[in-house]
Amino acid sequence: MSVPADAPILTSSAMRDAEAACAASGTSLSELMDRAGAAVADIAWRMAAGAPVLILCGPGNNGGDGYVAARLLRERGANVRVAALAPPTTDLAKAARAKWAGAVEPIDETLAPAPVAVDALFGVGLTRPLAAELAGRLRALAVRRVIAVDVPSGVDADGEHDWAPPLPAHVTVALGALKRAHVLLPAAQHCGRVLLAGIGIVCDATIRTLPRPPAPLPGVTSHKFSRGMMLVRAGPMPGAAALAAAAGLRAGAGYAVLSGADTAPLSAIIAEDGDHYPARLGDKRVGAVVIGPGYPAGMALDRDVASAIDSARPLVLDAAAIDAALPRLRGGGLTAILTPHEGEFVRAFPGAEGGKIDRALAAAAETGSVVIYKGADTVIAAPDGRVAAAWPGSPWLATAGTGDVLAGACGAMLSRGGDPFDAAVQAAAWHIARAAHIGPGLVADDLVGE
Repeated sequence: MSVPADAPILTSSAMRDAEAACAASGTSLSELMDRAGAAVADIAWRMAAGAPVLILCGPGNNGGDGYVAARLLRERGANVRVAALAPPTTDLAKAARAKWAGAVEPIDETLAPAPVAVDALFGVGLTRPLAAELAGRLRALAVRRVIAVDVPSGVDADGEHDWAPPLPAHVTVALGALKRAHVLLPAAQHCGRVLLAGIGIVCDATIRTLPRPPAPLPGVTSHKFSRGMMLVRAGPMPGAAALAAAAGLRAGAGYAVLSGADTAPLSAIIAEDGDHYPARLGDKRVGAVVIGPGYPAGMALDRDVASAIDSARPLVLDAAAIDAALPRLRGGGLTAILTPHEGEFVRAFPGAEGGKIDRALAAAAETGSVVIYKGADTVIAAPDGRVAAAWPGSPWLATAGTGDVLAGACGAMLSRGGDPFDAAVQAAAWHIARAAHIGPGLVADDLVGE
């Protein structure tokens, strides 16, 4: 499964607005449909490799895209059939159907399957799950490969409802922009590989997919402090903080201090007892403080978090440290990155509603902080409304300690100064790329090894 890097993500309503704006600027909706159908036809031609193709058309504009694709495939000499749920109901779809010179079969029990099926039934227009009878018919039609137009039929394009599609796609051709369903579970797992077809719609979206992992090189005048000095506060389980400190150096920090630990995992990390913690917080060279990994809730954590907040240093807050900091974060004025997983997020923000992107945005606005809402479909949200969706991540990250590594990487990126949202995005990209490189058998220590 994959999605394009740094690609725009729109809701269904925002997509309609973008199409209308495009039409108002001189590109007709008919031209957009022709471009969409051509993109689908090109993918189907390559995937079919001469095998028969069955295009399933709905009554709306998604079906119109299917009729265009069928016509273009036939012009190329493909063995293509068309089946429809009902006659077209929109002017665009009617015009596209009129240009299809072949037969249109009904989608019923008599419809024969094909090796490649193109799902152009509903797209982003679906507002409810498919009826069980129709879903059963569709399941019998795909033999080898399914190509979905925009989103698989039966999927909520905005990713808020868990509607399992009867035809999970092997490839989804996203038209103009990605939709939230392409990057949020549970829908994303049904979309297969997502290909973005640029059909000429301009999308100035604040919600995008994760960019490619950065590879910044130190400048010729860089030194260890200009590359970023980070302070990691260890708790009763210092191994987690040690992972965070080592990750900080591997992710590019120039200097790492592990406070409250007797030993460090790397000789380059400064390990010192907890009595030095207040003095370290006063060191103006410290660019970021990481606290929370391996540090359970309690008075000691509350005290150390309060000291970190009072120091006015940029913060990376993980696990129980998020709860400890919330009363002060809600007042605003702090630079912080929060890294909750699902359970921690629900505990910290029990009133958040909507899909994962909406909940992450609400938490970021409430705290004035960047929120990395972790999971297989990680979402990174900033208080100003920017979002990066990190789907797909790496399944090998589903093991203990990898969240501590991510916190350390955030500390490294944040310690250099600059925008905390950019720091969080870079850290997530580094984390996923590192895991993908290591692959099967990954343990958290591997992420900070050679």
